[in-house]
Amino acid sequence: MATDRMEQIVALCKRRGFVFQSSEIYGGLKSCWDYGPLGVELKRNVKDAWWRYMVRGRPDVVGIDCSILMHPKVWETSGHIAGFNDPMVDCKKCKARFRADTLDAQRCPEKPSKKPGECEGELTAPRQFNLMFKTFMGPVEDASAIVYLRPETAQGIFVNFKNVCDTSRMRPPFGIAQQGKSFRNEIVTENFIFRSREFEQMELEFFCPPAEAMPWYEYWRKARLDWFLGLGVRAENLRLRDHAQDELAHYSAACADVEYQFPFGWKELEGIANRTDFDLKRHSEATGKDLAWFDDITRERWIPYVIEPALGVDRAFLAFLCDAWAEDEIDGEARSVLRFHPALAPIKAGIFPLVKKEGLPEIGHAIEKELSREFSVFYDEKGAIGRRYRRQDECGTPWCITVDFQTKDDQTVTVRHRDDCRQERLSIAALAGFIRERCLG
Repeated sequence: MATDRMEQIVALCKRRGFVFQSSEIYGGLKSCWDYGPLGVELKRNVKDAWWRYMVRGRPDVVGIDCSILMHPKVWETSGHIAGFNDPMVDCKKCKARFRADTLDAQRCPEKPSKKPGECEGELTAPRQFNLMFKTFMGPVEDASAIVYLRPETAQGIFVNFKNVCDTSRMRPPFGIAQQGKSFRNEIVTENFIFRSREFEQMELEFFCPPAEAMPWYEYWRKARLDWFLGLGVRAENLRLRDHAQDELAHYSAACADVEYQFPFGWKELEGIANRTDFDLKRHSEATGKDLAWFDDITRERWIPYVIEPALGVDRAFLAFLCDAWAEDEIDGEARSVLRFHPALAPIKAGIFPLVKKEGLPEIGHAIEKELSREFSVFYDEKGAIGRRYRRQDECGTPWCITVDFQTKDDQTVTVRHRDDCRQERLSIAALAGFIRERCLG
């Protein structure tokens, strides 16, 4: 059942233009994905909702946008060059490669019912595989020109800590947020867009006095769970899982994952970590730059501790999609529907003239022109009105606005609600306020 559900969601993504396989006409490129017209709107809405909640809605957080390519010594200092590895094994028979620490969850490509090593193929001894993508900067391809595609956005924030302090007049506790692309040469990619080699992150590094680190950790731990709940994710599909002591990174004092129950099981959606003062201290030692904070009130100097909520945009996209998708029945007819929170819905309203004559299309286009100044809307005058409703239900559109003959008399329209198919009359002048209020709410 879970496999069927995931297959249906993947099919819907292709059918309605949410996600396409990258380079599909060439046979595709594994684990790389293109976001179609509806997908790019949903993705943008997820990022905008995060930015409003994490940055614009708070006086103690500012944003930054760092370069993907950084000085290679950044990654040496952070430990990525030496330690950003996964154990890998090869099958001598089929030549496939697997993560050595997750063999139970993987399958032989030739015999999908078998695990690696159970399919008459001998596995090599595990060896460490570095996950960073390496490239060259400049015209000469030698060791002096090696740079890396960043595997996370966090390091760009850490190396800019002093710049932000000096220019924004922020003082701890405060945060620096960033959204952007990251790259990891994963040995195993899986479950559609859940784990891929090119992905987008939304990370906050929240700098605070060492004595306040754990209270802020608890604060962000709860706040990040509440964000998903506030955007309509069902509580039974979310949980917080604290890391056991043997799971923690060597620099971490505490870590918890917001996990979501995907069709393929409970998986990490977002991590919240107390990274202590590890990152700023390492960069300070490597560069000789003083990254300590001097508190001019207490006259104390200390290196801030960092609380990091880190979320993958693509995983959030998939979680919202999985949570919203449902099949039900309306008037004896089956329908597929995406019950997105209005703030996330790719299209906020469908605009339908009841017929293609007697001035109704002209009124519909005028409504489209007005609403599109603020919202993504879709005009459609083709086919039966019920069929138009069904198409928008599967796109996740919260409201369908029908222009009928009464509209010509009193400047009102029928607004049909996606979730319960309820209909009400609203004035054309009230439409923008109606949509705005529910998207913000």
